[in-house]
Amino acid sequence: MKYALYQMGLAGAMIVVAGTAFAASSPSDPLNSVMWEALRDQYFAGAPVVFDNAVRVNAPAAAEDTRAVPVSVDATALGKVVEMVAIADLNPFPLVLRYHPGTAAPYIATRIKIQQATAVRGAARTADGVWHVSGVMVDAAGGGCSAPPASYAQKDWADHVGEVQARLWPADTDGVARLRLRIRHPNDTGLVDGIPAYFIETLQVEAQTPGGSAELAKIDSLEPVSENPVYSLDVRPPPDATALVLRGRDNQGGEIRATIPMPPPGARPAMRPAMSLKPADQPWSVGQ
Repeated sequence: MKYALYQMGLAGAMIVVAGTAFAASSPSDPLNSVMWEALRDQYFAGAPVVFDNAVRVNAPAAAEDTRAVPVSVDATALGKVVEMVAIADLNPFPLVLRYHPGTAAPYIATRIKIQQATAVRGAARTADGVWHVSGVMVDAAGGGCSAPPASYAQKDWADHVGEVQARLWPADTDGVARLRLRIRHPNDTGLVDGIPAYFIETLQVEAQTPGGSAELAKIDSLEPVSENPVYSLDVRPPPDATALVLRGRDNQGGEIRATIPMPPPGARPAMRPAMSLKPADQPWSVGQ
């Protein structure tokens, strides 16, 4: 193994919502992580940082499956957000993703790999350059980042890489529509000897309109995102949008592309609880 495994005890399964214990501008890390100062300097590049309960991070207190831990970051209380990041402090690759919401609401949910018990953080950068940070502790038995993808056991796994399932719900009264994506991909971290890293790097959601295409949101995805990643976003399609288009690329040059139909007339908007990764019914299959 390229990375040592650490065994940690499991706590009872429950959902932790970050925020209530954080002061708006605490001078020290509320989670007391030994990695915080190094990560702050690495990922926030000297920008102002405050711990802020306006950013809500949802994750289980104990990971049932360290290869796929559900995490959501909700910064809608901040208003306009330029960029968001998710970080797992004690992962071999701490930075999970960067999210550029564009015209979308500043909310993202996905599943991530966790190598050991760790602080899991969400941060949102507002237009004034300030990073607003929150987080929770997630207990874990370990090994999520260094485990080989389960899909490698299937003989035809390579034939399905890049396949997309997606569903778009109608917009609510604020023009916000829930978009859920699932992409077939091993998202291999490369921590197993002899197996190179193989993961999705970028995903971009665009709206097709009679006047052309418009970018709605962009994800810079990294190694800790789980195999066959699932994303939930709250996008704002233009009223004249005829479809959404997902475009992406992995670190070996493989392309991802899917056209997502607009919801049928009469469909109801999605309910959007703080943490929801399971659709009410099966997503539409939209191919590659």
